[in-house]
Amino acid sequence: MRWPDDPAAAETARAWLAALAGRALATREAPEPDRWGRITLDAATQEAEPVDLAGGLVAAGLAPVDAGESDSLCRPGLLALEDAARRAGRGIWASAPPVPTEEVARLAALAGRFAVVEGRVRNVGERERRTYLNFAPFGAEGVTVTVSKRTWRIMLERGFSGVALRGRRVRARGIVELWRGPTLDVGAAEMIEMLDEEQAQRR
Repeated sequence: MRWPDDPAAAETARAWLAALAGRALATREAPEPDRWGRITLDAATQEAEPVDLAGGLVAAGLAPVDAGESDSLCRPGLLALEDAARRAGRGIWASAPPVPTEEVARLAALAGRFAVVEGRVRNVGERERRTYLNFAPFGAEGVTVTVSKRTWRIMLERGFSGVALRGRRVRARGIVELWRGPTLDVGAAEMIEMLDEEQAQRR
């Protein structure tokens, strides 16, 4: 998960955690360190009905899911908790739902910040070092999502491909950068979700 960028949302998240002050915690290490050798922990209160700290923040809509600098999301189940919070309009999702990829000015204003976007992939450009998901004919007209070679290889192993993504509605998340137009660099395969499949499952 990612700590919210918005000061008001961050204060609400801090208050949520402060309500748990004084309770004993049970922690669990990730099975492997990340690419930088860092160990991540999951924490929950140590009581009859434990409170999962990360899961609780996400479920309350107080923090978005993010893999950070890891190659994969250590707890994919957090995405389902976030989805429920988003559809219910809880927390940050009440005022900041996913940004449509065609809203270029709004995305440009988020430069340097984490954002969740949704839109239809117009074309996919596979290059030697990176793969580009373009949401408009020209970069300046819409967001471009970039995927590292390593992450793209993982996505291919999971059934993604340029052909499969073209014309599909997706949700992507990452830090907004400005290069010709707004760009999001995706570091983990789970940070791109197929919305067409998600919507079909709800019918």
